Amino acid sequence: MILSVSQRTDIVAFYSEWFMKQYHKGFWDVRNPYYPKQVSRIYNADVDIIFFCTKNPLPIIDRLDEITQPIVFHVTLTPYKQDVEPSVINKIDIIEGIKALSNKLGSDNVFVRYDPILLNDYYTIDYHIRAFDRVCELLKGYVKHIIVSFIDDYKNVKEHKHSLRIKSFTEDDYKQIGQHFVASASRCGMLVQTCCEERRLLEYGFIKEDCMSKEFAYRLSGKKYCKWKGRNSEYCNCVGFVDIGSYNSCEHFCKYCYANYDEQKVLSNYRKHNEDSSLLIGALVADDVIKERKG
Repeated sequence: MILSVSQRTDIVAFYSEWFMKQYHKGFWDVRNPYYPKQVSRIYNADVDIIFFCTKNPLPIIDRLDEITQPIVFHVTLTPYKQDVEPSVINKIDIIEGIKALSNKLGSDNVFVRYDPILLNDYYTIDYHIRAFDRVCELLKGYVKHIIVSFIDDYKNVKEHKHSLRIKSFTEDDYKQIGQHFVASASRCGMLVQTCCEERRLLEYGFIKEDCMSKEFAYRLSGKKYCKWKGRNSEYCNCVGFVDIGSYNSCEHFCKYCYANYDEQKVLSNYRKHNEDSSLLIGALVADDVIKERKG
């Protein structure tokens, strides 16, 4: 199986110690977000690839040598300030973390996510064009692949609509993003694609690729995987994965996030985290039903 760490929260940024403790214990428990009494137990021995998703890779970089499975990193690097991303670390530090990951894992296994793109009176098309060009220049030689998406109307986005002041994309906006992003990426030896988007911008030179394709996963593990079934899966052909995260537990508090939608719950969950628990948030109780997860 492919272990996602994590698309429900930023485990690397906030819970790396817990992850590594459970890695060495040999398993992780995951509470079903829809049926909380159901718990999946995932054994490390069944994991073929570990797929890290984070805005801050720094807490785990020095411990990656302890991991024996192939590792893939998706690091989100956006141009937003604290009005949109209140608690994300300095972007220069993130860039240095990406470079360190590339040196350790190789540039084929480190992807940057310029994700999501939102437009308002401050974060304009010109702003994004300049920011994306700068990202490509700073990461030239360290990254081969950048993944782009556009903001969706999640519950959290609606909660912050007055501060985000989002503008809709026009056809000219898509054209400018497509043409300029491809030019910047190509100049720095990179490819650019969209993720889970109906508008893939192929006509402007974006490549037709998946974030975790069957071919890429096979090259890493020598195994074949089924298609992922999840959010926006009609636009996605990525392989399936098993996520060990928990919603409403990321203290980055990004205002566009799909995985956080109750900030008070985030604070409450963070207080419930115990590095010695097999669950990311809270602990097992007597009437939990634990079942081994194989994939």
